[in-house]
Amino acid sequence: MSKAPPSTPPQTSRRQVLAGLSAAAVASAAGGPSFAEAAAEAKTPPLDGGVSSLTFTEIEHHLEATHAVSPGHDVQVLLRWGDAVLPGAPAWNPDAQTAAAQATQFGYDNDFIAFKPLPFGSNSSDRGLLCVNHEAARNHMMFAGFTNVDVQPKAEIDIEMAAVGFSIIEIARKGDTWSAVPGSTYNRRITATTPIAVSGPAAGHRRMRTKDDPTGRTILGTFGNCAGGETPWGTVLTAEENVQYFFGGDPKKSSEAASHALMGLNTRERLYSWDRHYDRFNVETEPQEPHRFGWMVEIDPYDPKRQPMKRTALGRFKHEGAGIVVNHDGRIVCYMGDDQSFQFIYKFVSRRAYDPKDRTWNWGLLDDGTLFVAKFNDDNTVTWMPLVWGTDPLTAANGFADQGDIVIDVRRAAALLGATPMDRPEDIEFSNSTGSVFVALSKNPRRNEKSVDAANPRVNNVQGHIMEILPGAKGDHAAQEARWQIFLLAGDPSDPKSGAQYNPGTSKNGWLSNPDNFVFDPKGRMWIGTDGANDFGYADGLWATDVVGAGRALTKLFFSCPIGGEMTGPAFTPDGTTLFCSIQHPGDVGDMNGSNFDKPLTRWPDFKDATPPRPSVIAIRAPGGKPIG
Repeated sequence: MSKAPPSTPPQTSRRQVLAGLSAAAVASAAGGPSFAEAAAEAKTPPLDGGVSSLTFTEIEHHLEATHAVSPGHDVQVLLRWGDAVLPGAPAWNPDAQTAAAQATQFGYDNDFIAFKPLPFGSNSSDRGLLCVNHEAARNHMMFAGFTNVDVQPKAEIDIEMAAVGFSIIEIARKGDTWSAVPGSTYNRRITATTPIAVSGPAAGHRRMRTKDDPTGRTILGTFGNCAGGETPWGTVLTAEENVQYFFGGDPKKSSEAASHALMGLNTRERLYSWDRHYDRFNVETEPQEPHRFGWMVEIDPYDPKRQPMKRTALGRFKHEGAGIVVNHDGRIVCYMGDDQSFQFIYKFVSRRAYDPKDRTWNWGLLDDGTLFVAKFNDDNTVTWMPLVWGTDPLTAANGFADQGDIVIDVRRAAALLGATPMDRPEDIEFSNSTGSVFVALSKNPRRNEKSVDAANPRVNNVQGHIMEILPGAKGDHAAQEARWQIFLLAGDPSDPKSGAQYNPGTSKNGWLSNPDNFVFDPKGRMWIGTDGANDFGYADGLWATDVVGAGRALTKLFFSCPIGGEMTGPAFTPDGTTLFCSIQHPGDVGDMNGSNFDKPLTRWPDFKDATPPRPSVIAIRAPGGKPIG
């Protein structure tokens, strides 16, 4: 267990850079319901500052070298970058890294987490599989003496390719302590070189074929894996998000220049130099390789022999989360967000119904159905528009030869239909308490007075907000009509310019910035992870709130990350007594003090001289093994 580091953390000044927001561009001014009216729409009591069901002691905003948690809770660092995953994995040595070693060890920048109980079908809360994304490989934080990608040796690039992807690790609890199970047959690493199958309308498509894969049906690797989702049949979905950073060459010189521009490929944002040693990452040499990334990947953690699958029917964009609902008629509805300013919210509705007794049948449910994109109307209704080839304007006249073209360039198809451009849609989760789905809209500083609308009501929205989407009549998530409302507008409510809106009972530490990931605990409360609070002078962390009752939108601060760390992937055990969280890129705060491997802002979680900070998964337990919260 670890509550504090054994050494003195470096001192870092807090930055006070709250940006001015337009008070005139709040939801009521845009024609949306008032905050109290929104609560009534959700069939909750008036928001009168009533008592929250969350009884933990709230902590204060902070920005320090280590983490902070609500008093009485224990924080265990369970898995760190470089810890052993596969049998024979060597001890982690930051000064003698190799690709072969990293391919057997826990990867970098852990993000999404799913806890899958063992045995399959049980509700075990003391043994299970921890399924974790590895979004990125931050070279300046991983390698001593790193300068820039243009001179980076191939050995480091190979390490980066082994550090991204996905990890599956069996874990078990004894008392209050969790530990990895060494040598488990479930343990697995998926990297940038792991063969992954392709299914759905883009499988074998002419624009998915490359020199190394002329069939367009097997792709090497997955990367840029951000959030994800879980299916009712026990599999997980990992989202490929910012894949543009991994490609080099000049996209404008590629035969797929227009398509690459849609996904943000350019010569300015190149963060890796994989193309210097591997032709498939050079868009001039292999112009169709980028089409093979930006998908949802389904992985079966219970069956290591089952090949992961890129589900192309779900569309290609910068995927963040996947909120899955079993509809009243048994069909699967998968809600998804495209994590970029002015991009869209989607849902996929399966044609066939889910069968709880047949995992083989369910394995293909996400290949056969209809993809929709959302238009959020000013009267608080939602119109879900089908993205189906052959229907106007999704025809050959607009460059779509088939459904494969639509899913590959789904951003263009959605724009042609008139979908609503959103303020960076990130995680999307279904709430059993309300029967609705909640969407984190992390921020959009590019929103101006001409582009505000009821669903995105603030100019220069640097703080973000959370939206709730209520299903159609009789709770039908497959319906093409629904309703929406604002759950909260983030920012400091004491600043009259912020336009922030919460429950009136929210404390001076309860407000948050840049909502990103969230999860619902077994009692139905929402736990919100943030990404960007460092820009406002305090740490990212985890806030919790009720979604029904008098405590609706009364957010309380439970955990704060070490400086530079992003809070991602919260996940509970079925009994709610353990909360797993990912702390991503500790010590890396962009332009703040030039933090790097050699001189990091923090050495969390090890706090050993000459040891860089390590992205890690933590396990939080409450006193006496009581449920968290």
